[in-house]
Amino acid sequence: MSVYMDMSRAVWRKSSFSGTAQCVEVARLDEEHVGVRDSKDGSGPALIFTPQEWRAFVGGVKNGEFDL
Repeated sequence: MSVYMDMSRAVWRKSSFSGTAQCVEVARLDEEHVGVRDSKDGSGPALIFTPQEWRAFVGGVKNGEFDL
């Protein structure tokens, strides 16, 4: 499914853990959508998630579910 979101007013944040490294940025787009994009390509595409999906992903990262 493709969703178009107007992200022109989004406030993008980068993790404080990333320092000067290039990584991903996250923005709350509205009550139902969270955007994630590559910090090196600010005008490029973004992935769109629900807040529940984003919380589940962040929780998995914190719990080490994605450690290789």
